[in-house]
Amino acid sequence: MQGIIGKKIGMTSIYSADGRSVACTVLEVGPCAVTQVKTVETDGYSAVQLGFGEKKAKNTTKALIGHFQKANATPKRKLVEFRDWDGEINLGDAVTAEVFEEGEFIDVVGTSKGKGFQGVVKRHNFGGVGQATHGQHNRGRAPGAIGACSYPARVFKGLRMAGRTGGERVKMQNLQVLKVVAEKNLVVVNGSVPGAKNSIVILEK
Repeated sequence: MQGIIGKKIGMTSIYSADGRSVACTVLEVGPCAVTQVKTVETDGYSAVQLGFGEKKAKNTTKALIGHFQKANATPKRKLVEFRDWDGEINLGDAVTAEVFEEGEFIDVVGTSKGKGFQGVVKRHNFGGVGQATHGQHNRGRAPGAIGACSYPARVFKGLRMAGRTGGERVKMQNLQVLKVVAEKNLVVVNGSVPGAKNSIVILEK
């Protein structure tokens, strides 16, 4: 499985061949340095570790500095492993946006925006109690009853209620690559990608 690390630039829209306006997300990907190549013989499984984003040496542990020096790379902010890499790759190589082709479908992993403590309407798309008649007072966004009856006389685990929302790892699958601008390390994908602007994302194919 090939992939690359990048960051979310923002959203825009482009016109398709038939004149439709298509919402898309612009991602700045790579160049990523190959910081480690794992094999079945030495590590028990095959994987490629990529590093993305520059980091000050004074904020990096000496162990990691030595790890990066083996690959002749500067300290990186984000490290990600990709299992069972397709094709030959060596320590110290640079992986760029050219690993993707226009028209293919990829998966994008990001961390969704944190929204703090939210009610059931925002968190689970509840409709609320709904009606304002028959003596309803400030119940529009309330969850309603949460229990059953004298049997089972308890609330089941996993009941959808208010709570902390967002800030979770989210994978968007089968996003089409609309455009690859290799000289600027940009990839434009169809649709939305989780996370805020300038947040780290992982692209997999």
